[in-house]
Formats: sequence, C-alpha cells, structure tokens
Amino acid sequence: MSIYTKVFPLLVRNAPVFNKNVPNNIKKFIRFAIVRPTGSKIIDGKKISEEIHKELRAEIDEYVSKGRRAPCLIAILVGEDPASKKYVQNKMLAAKKIGITSDTIKLPKTVSEEEVINKIIELNNDSNIDGILVQLPVPEHISERNVCNAVDPRKDVDGFHVTNMGKLALNMDTLIPATALGVVELIKRSHIKTFGKNVVVCGRSKNVGLPIALLLHSDARNECSGLEATVTICHRHTPPEELEFFAKRADIIITATGIAGLIRPDMIKPDACIIDVGITRIKTDDGKSKLVGDVDFEGCYDVAGHITPVPGGVGPMTVAMLMANTFKAAKALATETIS
Repeated sequence: MSIYTKVFPLLVRNAPVFNKNVPNNIKKFIRFAIVRPTGSKIIDGKKISEEIHKELRAEIDEYVSKGRRAPCLIAILVGEDPASKKYVQNKMLAAKKIGITSDTIKLPKTVSEEEVINKIIELNNDSNIDGILVQLPVPEHISERNVCNAVDPRKDVDGFHVTNMGKLALNMDTLIPATALGVVELIKRSHIKTFGKNVVVCGRSKNVGLPIALLLHSDARNECSGLEATVTICHRHTPPEELEFFAKRADIIITATGIAGLIRPDMIKPDACIIDVGITRIKTDDGKSKLVGDVDFEGCYDVAGHITPVPGGVGPMTVAMLMANTFKAAKALATETIS
C-alpha cells in the first residue's frame, strides 16, 4: 500500500464515500493530480518521441556535416480524407524538425491504381529520394497491397513491402513497420521486462498486430533483435471469454483493434503493462467528440503497472520511428547496401 493510500484514504478508487459523493470529473482530477505518485506509470509517448527526435537531429546533423545529402522523404496522399491529411502533415513537420527534407505528392481520389504505381516507380528511380510512403487507407478501387509492394523495399520506410515483412518474419535486419517499432521502443525505454513474459496482442493486421507479435516473440540474438516474449494473438474470431482468459494472465497487453473499451479493468492483472495502439473517435455526452483507444483508460489506470494514453501514447512514436526508418534507408542507400 502506497503512502498516498494511507494519507488520503478517501481519495482512492475503492473508497466508497469517495466514489459515491464526488463527481467523476473531480475524481479524475484528484487521481491524476494528487493521488498519482512521482514517477508516473503513464508511458508518455510524446515525451519519448521528442527524445528520439533530438537524437535523430544530432545524428543527421553529424551525417550532413560530413558532406552527405540530407535524407529525403516523399509521401503520397490519395484523396481528401481529413485524418490522412493530418497524419501526413504531422509526418512532414517531424521531418523538417530533425533535418529530413520532405514533400507530399497529392493525387485525386479518382486516380487509377496504375497511375499511383507509375508515380511510385518514378520515385523509386530518383536517387535523391530515400524514403517513400503511401498514406493509408487508399480509395477502395486501389489495392493497398499492390501499391505498397510497388515501393522499392530499400525505400519502404513504412515497412509494408512483402520483402521487408518476410525479412522481419525471419528475424533479419530490415525496415520494420513504424508502429510496431514504436511499440517496442516504448517498452524498451520504459524498462519493461519482456524475457519469457506472457504478452497478448489484440489484433492481427499485417501492418500493426502481426509485426508487433513478430518483434515481441523473436530471438534477441538475431539481426532483428527480438524481445523473447511468449506471445498470444487474439482477433475478431477469438471468443470474448477466451480473450478475457488470456488477458487476465498477460504481463503485457498490446491492443490494436479500433474497438473502444475492449480492454476493461476486470480483464487485466495488477501491474500489467498496457500498450494501446487503437484509436477511435466517439461522441461525448455533451455532443462533442473525443479520441479514445481500445482500453478503458481511467478504469485500467488504477490496476495497471504501466499504461499508454490515447492520444499521446503510441501515435507520436509511430512518426518518430518513421523518421528513424528514413534515416536508416538514407544511410543504406548512400553506401549502396541494404541489410
């Protein structure tokens, strides 16, 4: 029992008087501003991503000071989806911040798949470009897999090309999907132990859930250093009672489903680490909207040992690792090698 529980017995979650008589907004303030001890268990992805940006800036400055060209990243944006436009804008701002030159190629929603692929081939052949990303999702008439596989795997900073995914599965050094890499970096920099630990990954998407699982279970001695965990993957066909069974035994839960409230406090064991990759916009009681993850954050906060917020958790890390991939690609291309 912490000193906070001893000193403020009416302020903890399980105190009946506190729960009954204090409005929810006040309880939330007290829990975060007063009860939470120094050395918060919240994993601050924004802060960690800023540290990575500073490290990359220093490395890129040194790289350029030796007479090399600054890394160059090109994003392809198809259509006018507001969320996609915002994501691309954030990536371009991050690139500028750390010394990566960047540009966005905007294509209309009606563009054909062939036209998109031809543009990608043009970028592949440009020796001044190191990284290429196609902002997903793309319109339904365009195959996501086809356009991702059109990118030169050496410039595939999203890590979605079948070659890079295959190398990841074989524990070979490669360009790894940025979100998966961001999750691993959060775990490492938060000093979360993974060796032999039980991990549940909720979601099996080829771009997020699967690469996360591959990184977590793989051998740390190989080129693509894994985290040596025991991994269970749950997905849409996993019965709810089975998900709950596995989650309750997990030391780490990583969820990437886009289902708000999927992970409840009664589903996790005390001191578990919860990494929330999901993001959903929901309406609030006052008619406004807010972004939430897959996890009941306020409820799970009182049980978990470590937890990421949404927003401000995995999202900033995805951008940071995309920048890291761009710099990695630039260095490899500069020496005409790719690991």
